[in-house]
Amino acid sequence: MPTLVGVFEQPAKVAEAAKRLRDRGYAELQVYSPVPSHELDHVIDEKPSRVRVWTLVGGLLGVTAGYALTIWMSTNWKLVVGGKPWASIPPYTIIAFELTILLGGLATLLGLLVVGKLPRFRPDPAYHPRFSAEDFGLVVSCEERDVAEVDGLLRAHQAKEVNLVEG
Repeated sequence: MPTLVGVFEQPAKVAEAAKRLRDRGYAELQVYSPVPSHELDHVIDEKPSRVRVWTLVGGLLGVTAGYALTIWMSTNWKLVVGGKPWASIPPYTIIAFELTILLGGLATLLGLLVVGKLPRFRPDPAYHPRFSAEDFGLVVSCEERDVAEVDGLLRAHQAKEVNLVEG
């Protein structure tokens, strides 16, 4: 599937081109920007990250494991003091909280690696180092028959250059 990379000098031009491409039905857009830009944030409507689901599952697993571990240990080594129940929840909440934080953090790290497909051993073929310095890049994946249309649209929105990247 061919990929076109438009190089722009201003974020407003990237936002206009991306909006027009999105309206024309091109959903696979990626923007490279050297600085954060609110104009680009509104055009490229990213869905919320799926990493937060990993954090939730890790936290729930941690709180469950914390209470299960402490209650299981209290059944094997009963220490009844002053007529208190052998499985009292309040003192075990500290252990459950600590395991919630620990497993939630580890699951977040694992989710970041899985969702972000990290580590990447090969850089994205559409990326150029100048996208981290001074220029903005708009990457569009399209069908072979749409290359001329996308190229024309990027140039109509004042792209400095448009490159075709295979892959």
